[in-house]
Amino acid sequence: MIARVFDGPFHETTMNRPAATRSALPSLHQFRRIVVKVGSSLLVDRERGRLKHAWLAALAEDIGNLHAGGADVIVVSSGAIALGRTVLGMPKGVRQREESRAAAAVGQIALARSWAEALAHQGITTGQILVTLGDTEERRRYLNARATLGRLMELRAVPVVNENDTVATSEIRYGDNDRLAARVATMAGADLLVLLSDIDGLYTAPPQSDPEATLIPVVPRITAKIEAMAGGAASELSRGGMRTKIEAAKIATAGGTHMVIADGRVKNPLGAIAGGSRCTWFLTPSNPVAARKKWIAGALEPRGVLHLDAGAARAIRAGKSLLPAGVARVEGEFDRGDAVVLRAPDGGELGRGLVAYDSRHAALIVGRSSRDIEGILGYAGRAEMVHRDDMALAAGG
Repeated sequence: MIARVFDGPFHETTMNRPAATRSALPSLHQFRRIVVKVGSSLLVDRERGRLKHAWLAALAEDIGNLHAGGADVIVVSSGAIALGRTVLGMPKGVRQREESRAAAAVGQIALARSWAEALAHQGITTGQILVTLGDTEERRRYLNARATLGRLMELRAVPVVNENDTVATSEIRYGDNDRLAARVATMAGADLLVLLSDIDGLYTAPPQSDPEATLIPVVPRITAKIEAMAGGAASELSRGGMRTKIEAAKIATAGGTHMVIADGRVKNPLGAIAGGSRCTWFLTPSNPVAARKKWIAGALEPRGVLHLDAGAARAIRAGKSLLPAGVARVEGEFDRGDAVVLRAPDGGELGRGLVAYDSRHAALIVGRSSRDIEGILGYAGRAEMVHRDDMALAAGG
């Protein structure tokens, strides 16, 4: 089987990866955009409700090594509510919604400060991003979150993401950071998602109750049998469990992102993965760019049409982005981030893409140089009307 591993966010190489041999499994250092999810039970001492500073420092060292090697790293961290409860002196077992939101408000400050201090020792700047379900599902907010993540990584900062429990309701929240991490990974175009857990992978049965349970080192495809192996929540502080990890794997692999579940209780857990420690790899036959283009081509309903001139048609066939100067006419009403059809001068469909401007602003800048955008619109928008990474060409287009 051929699996995809990346030398950069949008540059891929191939690697033969037979599932039968451990030596053929992926290597952590082959990935170039990695999301690391950290659960509450790893980060917070259950008895005292305090941060595990030594463990966090070791993980920050791992992240620093990946970062120094050129990888982009995003952290999705639990722990805000658990830390906030301690700071506020809340008794154990208090689970009312208002108390949890208050704890999150206090804990988010403590959590962000702890990550910033730990990563600063590695010479890394940290940025905090608080999201809700709507931020990853509603199109405009999704684009804003994606752009912020991208810009932070361009500046070589490490974004630390957490669900915004201070404002999220039960109807508009993920409720677990496994699935949130998977959504962040696909949103950011990551090629690997690492779920650090208090178990070292997926077993054929719950290992706590079945001595015959065995670890599954690699899952080439998530089947009904694999889903049936998932159990319940693993610890008091964690809102996740193997079930949510399988759901996360489905989201990640559908988006072209590989995923690994590994034991985070050890010191330097990412280093342990790199050294070949026991874990479970979930493989995807795709990659983030291919999965995204497939989604653009077939899963989105076009909201408008961009009619291109001959020069722009040749440029996008050659793999270039679509600039405003190459658009002759705009048709339909659409918002920023909507899918639009790209048509050649003869009316044929060249492909589809996600447009960087709404129809009103797009109409104002057609045929104009990207240098003129700020003067026309009053703000410095993207130079491209449709970026090549947000474009799927039709067969023969």
